[in-house]
Amino acid sequence: MNGIFKKIEKTGIIPVIKLDNPDDIFPLSEALLKGGINVAEITFRTSAAESAIKQLKSINNEMIIGAGTVLTTENADRAISAGAEFIVTPGFNPRIVDYCIQNGFPIAPGISIPSEIEQALEMGLDVVKFFPAEQSGGLAKIKSMSAAYCDIMFIPTGGISPDNLASYISFNKVLACGGTYMVKESLIKEKQWDIITELSRMSIDIVNNTRNL
Repeated sequence: MNGIFKKIEKTGIIPVIKLDNPDDIFPLSEALLKGGINVAEITFRTSAAESAIKQLKSINNEMIIGAGTVLTTENADRAISAGAEFIVTPGFNPRIVDYCIQNGFPIAPGISIPSEIEQALEMGLDVVKFFPAEQSGGLAKIKSMSAAYCDIMFIPTGGISPDNLASYISFNKVLACGGTYMVKESLIKEKQWDIITELSRMSIDIVNNTRNL
């Protein structure tokens, strides 16, 4: 497994962030770090993503930053050039996956069915994003698929909440969970940094308490 994903596994939770103002990345990252979360995925759903990644990496803090919703090889290049340390895609696009592999970009492509896992394995990957998690069958489906594909780790994303985080993270084939509940757009726009820190700390507590059982 790539070293970046090993670091992410230790944290166990990945905030999935949509930013409209790239300058919000500074107080947002500090709020996450105060809550114990040192990894985040900034989605390329807005034009602010590239600038936010570049600004954050320029201060060299402790955050591990990935780029999400990467739909083109051009976006992958822009993300990595800005300082992103891993790439996440919503679906399995062989062209983007192959491009990232050939250029040494760690990637977790989105999957929801066994044939996509087989494509990932065929291309030498051992980490995939299970998306949308709850809508695609949830933990029960991950357990069923992992029985046949024991060499793959999952990052379930979509519908993850404090109510189901423990059940997902308790399964040994779940590397980490992606979630938006601690970085909702409304919290960022209203600059509710203390609430983001509180939700982050709660998430880390759930992960640590579950994994230490």
